[in-house]
Amino acid sequence: MRETFYDVLRRQGVSRRSFLKFCSLTASALGLGPTVAPQMAHALETKPRTPILWLHGLECTCCSEAFIRSAHPLAKDVILSMISLDYDDTIMAAAGHQAEAIIEEIVRDYKGEYILACEGNPPLNEDGMFCIIGGKPYLEQLKFAAKDCKAIISWGSCASWGCVQAARPNPTQAVPIHKVITDKPIIKVPGCPPIPEVMTAVITYIATFGRLPELDRQGRPKMFYSQRIHDKCYRRPHFDAGQFVETWDDEGARKGYCLYKMGCKGPTTYNACSTVRWNGGLSFPIQSGHGCIGCSEDGFWDNGSFYDRLTNIHQFGIEANADDVGLAAAGVVGAAAAAHAGVSVIKRMSEKGGQE
Repeated sequence: MRETFYDVLRRQGVSRRSFLKFCSLTASALGLGPTVAPQMAHALETKPRTPILWLHGLECTCCSEAFIRSAHPLAKDVILSMISLDYDDTIMAAAGHQAEAIIEEIVRDYKGEYILACEGNPPLNEDGMFCIIGGKPYLEQLKFAAKDCKAIISWGSCASWGCVQAARPNPTQAVPIHKVITDKPIIKVPGCPPIPEVMTAVITYIATFGRLPELDRQGRPKMFYSQRIHDKCYRRPHFDAGQFVETWDDEGARKGYCLYKMGCKGPTTYNACSTVRWNGGLSFPIQSGHGCIGCSEDGFWDNGSFYDRLTNIHQFGIEANADDVGLAAAGVVGAAAAAHAGVSVIKRMSEKGGQE
């Protein structure tokens, strides 16, 4: 019988008061109301920890690197207490035949109960020989591990969409997970990499409630992918006012103007970067002065230069684009300056006439 999350915490000397505080903070981090905290506490007290197999295909391991940097909740709390991470060749102690035997054991003993987490994607060309794990094609390992899983989490844009491995001309014929596994529920958590807190929150939700979070039509968790980065970007007022960075390090850049004309893909990218942010909520690419490259969107690698602006976005009232608004704003400033100059001349003439 597997331990529950609460059993593990008690064994580690954590008090019930601290446990309930953890539930409240986690519910808040997930964007859930305070009434959910008691439900979360009950679930974590009674349900055994969720077995997870974390497989790696064609990828750069940036998803794992992001995951271990989560702050709310800490990755160590998720890995060591909340779930039973039985296989992850990046951080596991076992190696060789011992490691590979774990996959067979979990598939055999926990049919329909374990979660399959996939980082990277499988290549189809030459029967999958472009990615070998434990002497076998990753494609074979993926199909074996997926056949009896409860659900699949596609970590990052590689597993969700294909990303750089599937970019043209795609010589290995790399494909996203859903192109190979078609009979299991799949949660896509795209990004290159995904936001660490988004990754741990997805696992926390599944471990707590025993079900998948609500997904959008593309299979992404709505709690994190229902809004565009543009919608909550702190530079949005500059966009609406027609104030844009025109060239790198110009006056607009130094004033923090909108990066839309420098290629920012925020208006078409669905992610939580502008609200959750990175490094414990410290910053995100736009805040550091670089436009969004749309890394959580399908095919972002093949959508042209990261610095090519989105063309003719109409979001400034009736059929007005960024250039129209920019010119109008400049015209208003010019008209205001001219009016001020005219008033000043009239005032001086009036004062001179009074003196005479």
